[in-house]
Amino acid sequence: MSTDLPDVSGISVGILGGTGDQGKGLARRFAIAGHTVLIGSRNEERAREAAGSLSGLAGPVRGAGNAAVAAEADVVVVAVPWDGHRATLESLRAELDGKIVVDCVNPLGFDKQGAYALPVEEGSAAQQAAAVLTGSRVVGAFHHVSAVLLLDPEVDEVDLDVLVLGDDREATDTVQALANRIAGVRGVYGGRLRNAHQVEALTANLISINRRYKAHAGFRVTDV
Repeated sequence: MSTDLPDVSGISVGILGGTGDQGKGLARRFAIAGHTVLIGSRNEERAREAAGSLSGLAGPVRGAGNAAVAAEADVVVVAVPWDGHRATLESLRAELDGKIVVDCVNPLGFDKQGAYALPVEEGSAAQQAAAVLTGSRVVGAFHHVSAVLLLDPEVDEVDLDVLVLGDDREATDTVQALANRIAGVRGVYGGRLRNAHQVEALTANLISINRRYKAHAGFRVTDV
């Protein structure tokens, strides 16, 4: 696999929805890797509390409102609940203009039979983000990373490939390199943004695997 990726060690990472388990877990791992991490929330006090719980890592972690985080961070990860996805991005269009925006949201429903993929008018959450954020460079990634493993202090390395999807080569290279900063993780280019639906939907299959085998399963891509 090509290692011709940019040096992203000095990039600051903002996480919208950083008080949830997925966002907070990613924040923790990027801070361990030495990045400055900005945790965003609609509730600034909750963001500061979440940041405070991640003190003492290699990189500084600060909490602020979503708009401040979107404006300041070099790369912004969207980890908000699906039902607030569009409204959150519409409210931050100006702050996210020109930035790499990494969408890791999985549009899923749940019933007595388990998780299932929800239909999205634009095709996927990542495509919805691109439709709303016309001035941003939207990339889909980090869909299948277990929040439990990200948050577990006993887990030094996360055994996982992260599929990275997008239409801007420089942006996908940057996000692949960011994925590689998490110990054990490898960023793998997974195609254009139009192919994000099946990657997001595959999360429902992972949830089924995890329930059956009482695991925190991830994916590895072979022969790459």
